[in-house]
Amino acid sequence: MKNLLTLSIFLLLFSTSFSQTNWMVIDKKNGGKDTVSVGQINNITFFQLANSVNDIDGNLYHTVIIGNQEWTVENLRATHFNDGTPIPKVTDGAVWTQQTTGAMCAYQNNEGNVETYGYLYNGFCTSSGKLAPVNGGWRVPTSADWATLVDYIGGSADAGLKLKATFSWANGGNGNDVYGFKAFGGGYRYSMTGAFSNQGLYGYWWSSTKYAMNGSYNLILFKHQNESQINGNDKRDGYSVRFVRDL
Repeated sequence: MKNLLTLSIFLLLFSTSFSQTNWMVIDKKNGGKDTVSVGQINNITFFQLANSVNDIDGNLYHTVIIGNQEWTVENLRATHFNDGTPIPKVTDGAVWTQQTTGAMCAYQNNEGNVETYGYLYNGFCTSSGKLAPVNGGWRVPTSADWATLVDYIGGSADAGLKLKATFSWANGGNGNDVYGFKAFGGGYRYSMTGAFSNQGLYGYWWSSTKYAMNGSYNLILFKHQNESQINGNDKRDGYSVRFVRDL
């Protein structure tokens, strides 16, 4: 009887102590869960999450609403055009420099980079009109789409800080990601040599707007500076891709 009374008191004290700790359970997109003590949370930021969309390979992309636009918040990972045709995966640098049709690769040809940074695609892919999902109004953004995004969040002086992810950028270049855009510094592949450069330092995203005869606009988010749009890049360069649609 004495042992039973001692056990009852212990269980009462344990349950009382446990009940005083509040926990938040977070469902992760990979199906797992995280449990965090509320006392460990300094602040919580809520984004206006919208829907999700799948590419031709079935990869899932979450989306976020910013103004009157809906953007994917992960870089493209598709290995096929939207008609099912495979996109050639070119690992050899010399071969990359000679491409005159669509090609893709992982940064440093390391597939471990793809989950976070997506693949890098050349401009022949983005100008093909066959990257975005067929249904739903999705498209590779035009230069006007990028300009609309930048204008909505306050202009180029704030774009890098507000769009960049809160981690993965080197040399103190993280953003505050107040809109949930999650821009990572995916780096690029150079058209002239096929070399890779600037992962963690710079992020480059294609647009579908052609410039002159051989290039396209792309948006670049610097590590310390903010947003800048460059014209006339070689279509053999390899950059990241996002999708957008109008609401």
